[in-house]
Amino acid sequence: MNSEPPAAGQAVPAAPGAEGVIEVASHHEAMELSLVLASQGMEPLITRDPEARWLLIVPGSEHGRARETIAQYVAENRRWTWRARVALHDYVFDGRAGGWAGFIIALFALDGSLRLRDSGVMDPALVGRGEWWRLFTAVWLHADISHLAANASLGVLFLGLAMGRFGAGPGLLAAYLAGVVGNLGPWLIGLRNYQSLGASGMVMGALGLLAGQTLQAGAADRNRAGLQSVAAGVMLLALFGLSPGSDVLAHLGGFVGGLLIGSVLGRFSTREIGPAPNLAAGLILGLLIVLPWGLALRHARHP
Repeated sequence: MNSEPPAAGQAVPAAPGAEGVIEVASHHEAMELSLVLASQGMEPLITRDPEARWLLIVPGSEHGRARETIAQYVAENRRWTWRARVALHDYVFDGRAGGWAGFIIALFALDGSLRLRDSGVMDPALVGRGEWWRLFTAVWLHADISHLAANASLGVLFLGLAMGRFGAGPGLLAAYLAGVVGNLGPWLIGLRNYQSLGASGMVMGALGLLAGQTLQAGAADRNRAGLQSVAAGVMLLALFGLSPGSDVLAHLGGFVGGLLIGSVLGRFSTREIGPAPNLAAGLILGLLIVLPWGLALRHARHP
C-alpha cells in the first residue's frame, strides 16, 4: 500500500480497466478506506488525478469486492457527528458554530435590560483610559436585528468551516482573537469620536483563517496555492466586508489577523484535532469572554 500521495495534477497510474478507480472525498478518507481494503487482502494505491481529486486504484478484478467492502464499512460505522465533509472538497463543517450564533443572539436579547452596549462598545478613547476589555466585549454586541442577522448567518458558515479545519476550540478562539485584532486598529491609530461593535471582525477573522491556512514557506506549488487562497479570501472580504457604511477598519483588521493566525496554525495543526487542544482552547476562550465581561459589568455598576 502506498501511503504517500503524488503531487496534485500528477497523472493517475494505469489500472486494468477504468472500473478499478474509486474516488474518495479527501486524503484522510483515502487513508482510512485503504486500511479497510488492506484488511481484506487488497492493496490499493492512493493518488490524485489532474483535477486534484483523491482516488483509490485497485485491480479491475477486485473493483466490485472493493466497493462492496467500502459500502459495508460505511454502513456499519454510520454515526451522528457534528463534523461533516463538504462535498467534493477537503473541508469539514462543524455544526457547533450554531452555538456561537445562539450566544450572540442571547446577548442581544439581554442588551436592553443589562445595558450591555454602554459598558461593552468599542471606544478608543475609553480603551486608552484603561478599559481594555472593550476590545473583547464589543465583538459580542450588535446595533440592531439586521446587524445581528447578517453576522449570525455569515458567521455560522465561515466559523463552521474554520472550526472544522482547526478544531472547534482552536478555530473559535483564533477567530475571536482575530476579531479583537480588528478592534485594535482604531485604538492604535488614535481615532476620536469613534465607536464600533459587532461580530463582523470575528467573522472576517474566520475568513482570514481559512485563506491563510495554506500560506507556508516551501515549494512553489504550495506558495501558489496559498496565494490563490488569499486572493479568494480578499474577494470575499471585498464582497461581504467593505460595503458602504460598514466598519471597514474592524473588517480589515479581523481579516489580516485571521490571515496571520491561520498561516501559523496551518503549519502545526492537523486535520484531526484531539480532545486536549480543544479543551485547552475552550477554557482560554471562556476566560477571555467571562473576564472582560465581568470587568465591563462591574465598571458599569461602579463607574
